[in-house]
Amino acid sequence: MADSWATSPADQVAKPADQVAKRADGGARPGADLHLDLPRGGGTGVRAALIRALRDAVRTGRLAPGTRLPSSRSLAADLGIARNTVADAYGELVAEGWLTARQGSGTRVARRVVPPEPAPPRTPPAAAVAGLRPAYDLRPAYDLRPGSPDVSAFPRSAWLSAARRALTTAPNDAFGYGRPAGRPELRRVLADYLARARGVRAAPERIVVCAGFVQGLALLSRVRARAGHREVAVESYGLDVHWNVMRGAGLRTVPLPVDQHGARTAELDRLTARTVLLTPAHQFPTGVRLVPDRRAAVVDWASRMGGLVLEDDYDGEFRYDRQPVGALQGLAPEHVVYLGTASKSLAPALRLAWMVVPDHLMDDLLAVKATGEWQSGGLDQLTLAEFIDSGAYDRHVRGMRMRYRRRRDQLVAALAERAPEVRITGIAAGLHAVLELPPGTERSVVQGAAWQGLALEGLARYRYREPEQPDGPGEQRDEPGPGPGGQPDALVFAYGAPPDHAFAGALDALCRVLP
Repeated sequence: MADSWATSPADQVAKPADQVAKRADGGARPGADLHLDLPRGGGTGVRAALIRALRDAVRTGRLAPGTRLPSSRSLAADLGIARNTVADAYGELVAEGWLTARQGSGTRVARRVVPPEPAPPRTPPAAAVAGLRPAYDLRPAYDLRPGSPDVSAFPRSAWLSAARRALTTAPNDAFGYGRPAGRPELRRVLADYLARARGVRAAPERIVVCAGFVQGLALLSRVRARAGHREVAVESYGLDVHWNVMRGAGLRTVPLPVDQHGARTAELDRLTARTVLLTPAHQFPTGVRLVPDRRAAVVDWASRMGGLVLEDDYDGEFRYDRQPVGALQGLAPEHVVYLGTASKSLAPALRLAWMVVPDHLMDDLLAVKATGEWQSGGLDQLTLAEFIDSGAYDRHVRGMRMRYRRRRDQLVAALAERAPEVRITGIAAGLHAVLELPPGTERSVVQGAAWQGLALEGLARYRYREPEQPDGPGEQRDEPGPGPGGQPDALVFAYGAPPDHAFAGALDALCRVLP
């Protein structure tokens, strides 16, 4: 066997490179661990094998330029070989230019070495090859696809202050594995906040903390599947990742048409599904809100049929022209699961979301959540609890609401001046808008934007598709679109995503690619 030797026939020296102790100058202290695989047995081949192993570690980048190697004495002791063998190997590699050696500085990986061989180019997706959808393998100049807030505005100082206070006062059990429902401190604070800001009716005992909306949806889908449900109704415009999560739990998705008044909830009576996923405050991606009579219809359906509504309130805090639309959950707490998240209000990297769950589902949900690594970090939960409780969360949301509204107004003004034929909808709330295009132009506009470094999504990207259908714009479906005349060609423009300093450039680039 070519590359395995250690101090005993049964064991290898296995000292991972990521355990190398670092000094302040970035180097490794003499005697630090270094993983090398050498052939079994001693003899004349050990020196050559050591040289080859060190050379390969440098060539592949596992030992980065500037890394300080163990002293010859330490490495010889670790490998169980003669010190002279290590010294000779170091000397050979210094002569070849792989290593450098200076008095008082030890032996280090040379700064100018052969770079690691590049990885083979990634094969582009079939859709990109076919020209159906741009493959954004390179970072675009402006990424205007929906899904993220302006992460450059994350309140770092306020969050750090909250983290310090939370860590100082954290109980000892916060450093354990955690509880399936989440930290009680966060659940208490969330109950107060959601009642005040979103009209949610919840006691802390009915709140479950999870690592993002998708995890919450996966948990609920498993609970419904275990209870014998086989179908879930979804809006005919939405995110395929959500549909696929539910399908992965064993549920079949069926589309519920969406028009300019939101989902057609009265049509739930013709379906056999007893679960429905809705975005009532700000339908994604069309941007319309569910009108009052349809809100009443879905609540009535759930009460009559024993149904369950999954309410995705992904950006409910950001409404600009009127009072925020209250949560649907407030109308029927025993038939609606409210799902909220910090991903849009703060940052997706926090991986913190919450569910307000009807009493009759709590035991089943917690039983599923306790079966694996579903918990969120306890210290992050305590930090968010402190952040909300101190008022910093409200201040941040108010500030971001003003910032996003200014951007929305800039977008409306720019389109009125430079592209007056483009109709803009869905602008009363949220972080994105829908820009209706002339018929037959959506695909070419998205492709043209990609060539100019502008990452945009067409509305067709979010139309409901059955699992076997390809993912790409251009397909015409039978479900009605968000406005008169069926499915318009349109762009979904995420004006909330770019940082402030880049928004003017992004807006200018957008106007240049519009027909």
